Amino acid sequence: MTSDWPIGLLAVGVGFVLGLFFFGGLWWTVRHAVISPRPALWFIGSMLLRVAVTLAGFYWVSADQWWRLLLCTIGFIVARPVVSRTVNRPETGRRTPCN
Repeated sequence: MTSDWPIGLLAVGVGFVLGLFFFGGLWWTVRHAVISPRPALWFIGSMLLRVAVTLAGFYWVSADQWWRLLLCTIGFIVARPVVSRTVNRPETGRRTPCN
């Protein structure tokens, strides 16, 4: 019988990466959509892509095991404040689309 710890850690890690993708993608979309002549297209396209990738990742990680889905969700939720803190750092002279 193998241990479930490596699989659990993998589920948390994949959830964290999915969270980085989802929330980082949302931040990236907002930054680009506000200067776009068609912001609705950016928001809708980004939402569809982010949700599709995230749901596929959750489905793949869970493998019909509720505890894997729970651990993946925990990793996903932990990624939100990480992205929030990262993107809210003061600028250091770097030019972005909104500057």
